Amino acid sequence: MLVLGIESSCDETAAAVLADGTLRSDVVLSQDGIHGQYGGVVPELASRRHLEVILPVVEQALGDAAVGLRDLDGIAVTHGPGLVGSLLVGLSVAKAMAYAQGLPLVGVNHLEGHVYAGLLADPTLGPPFLALVVSGGHTALYACEAPLRYRLVGQTRDDAAGEAFDKVAKLLELGYPGGPVVERTAREGDPKAIAFPVAQFQDGAPDFSFSGLKTAVSLYVRDHRPLAAPHVADVCASFQATVVKMLVRKTISAARRFGIRQILLTGGVAANHALRDGLAVASAEHGYRWTAPPARLCTDNAAMIAAAGAARLRAGERADLGLNAHATLPLA
Repeated sequence: MLVLGIESSCDETAAAVLADGTLRSDVVLSQDGIHGQYGGVVPELASRRHLEVILPVVEQALGDAAVGLRDLDGIAVTHGPGLVGSLLVGLSVAKAMAYAQGLPLVGVNHLEGHVYAGLLADPTLGPPFLALVVSGGHTALYACEAPLRYRLVGQTRDDAAGEAFDKVAKLLELGYPGGPVVERTAREGDPKAIAFPVAQFQDGAPDFSFSGLKTAVSLYVRDHRPLAAPHVADVCASFQATVVKMLVRKTISAARRFGIRQILLTGGVAANHALRDGLAVASAEHGYRWTAPPARLCTDNAAMIAAAGAARLRAGERADLGLNAHATLPLA
């Protein structure tokens, strides 16, 4: 099955061609240079940029794969969750091409795309497994009990982990996007230098919370200004270590609670080496198998949308031309 995937849920414009599980092309155009000066994504600017580049990105993906629209067996497109203006750009292009060529169309949940990034990178992974999806807009645990079937077992009660990285980077004036710059700065710091709080819930739910941690970092920076470079590195290292501790503890706890012995780490923050190392060590200690896609498949891309879309097309799913964008689209 030859599938074109299109992704435009936030600030990456992406298209990819997947042929029976083999990635033929994968094009991603980032907008970091546009949004960096604002310290975060500006929705209006994001959607305008998608409009400018979506067709060249799709054309490049088809060209790199050496295929034309008539060669495709279907088109998969992200229809949520995400920024509505951005989503509508990708949706409009996908629907127009599907209509013009008479091709099957399927809408893909962006979060399921992240799960399929792991399945694309590791075809030996299969249900049941626990997926920790952690990114700039989402932090959640899903029990994947069967193909295309998910159960939400834990989620953030306030901010996403990736959002916390962005906020701390902005607070320390390190730049945008926050995840990579905080990780780089943290390498020069001591992760035990500052004891930031770890969120706990009395009900024992495998949920996450990062608002208190952000507040603690903000108060620390306020009380210790001006911060020299080594001190900034210590703040980053201690903050990152606390985030990793929360994510790993909750994931291992959920795996133990639900009797699941396979763990998938995916989403943009899954590219963080400290998180990967922390989950690897904890998984080994408990005898769990863990896996994560390579960094290029962790951040938003269309390869994962093509993979999830191919699975749904094979299952017989089809979307009509009324397929719409949804800012909040639950996976389970």
